[in-house]
Amino acid sequence: MKLTILGCYGPYPPSGGCCSGYLLQEKDCSVLLDCGNGVLSRLQEYIDYRKLNAIILSHLHADHVSDIMIMRYGLEMSYNAGLRHEPLPLYAPADPAFEFERLSYKNAYTVSSIDCGDTLQVGPFTMQFRKGVHAVTSLAMRIQSLSGTLVYSSDTENNSSLLEFASNADLFLCEANYHEEDINNNLPNHLSAGQAAQIASAAGVKRLFLTHHHPERDLQVSLSEAGKFFPQVELARERLIVDIY
Repeated sequence: MKLTILGCYGPYPPSGGCCSGYLLQEKDCSVLLDCGNGVLSRLQEYIDYRKLNAIILSHLHADHVSDIMIMRYGLEMSYNAGLRHEPLPLYAPADPAFEFERLSYKNAYTVSSIDCGDTLQVGPFTMQFRKGVHAVTSLAMRIQSLSGTLVYSSDTENNSSLLEFASNADLFLCEANYHEEDINNNLPNHLSAGQAAQIASAAGVKRLFLTHHHPERDLQVSLSEAGKFFPQVELARERLIVDIY
């Protein structure tokens, strides 16, 4: 199982950066997890977007979905030109309903809803979903194949459900938008790097990658705060390719 980090910022990118987007590949199967600002351009450095097998959206905030609205034009043109013979499967939470309804566009996508407790099979990947604590429905993903297990937190506040969901993962890709001072100031909807590391430690994961970086927070502070609780921590970096086993 190979993970390519296309974008790792939110709620907006720094100059030259991209919002959330992760390319997961094994054998001849390629799945895109989230598709925020800039991800379509970055994706094409690694794969023809028309060859994706599926897109999975963790939630419907713009920093995780905005390039869906751009990719659809290319997919529709490819469909009409005979370069694609069927719409691209796209999975997302159905809430908020008006955002979910916007995902459908001509022959670009086949849009299906996913929810907490669902299991989805895409090629070699078995995917399970667990609801986080966020401003809209946000689904963590546990993705397993014969080669390894990836758990992606999506956007969420600290919650015990995520700890159980991440148990024994080979790689825990966890959002860490905040520093501890932000948590002390009661900012909602996201985790701090320290909280992510405490979850990783308690869940017994092998490796922790911090992601969903705030473009105006010092990432070395994030790494330092996380390292107090979990030494096997790294910062997600754009264009980083990780083997999961």
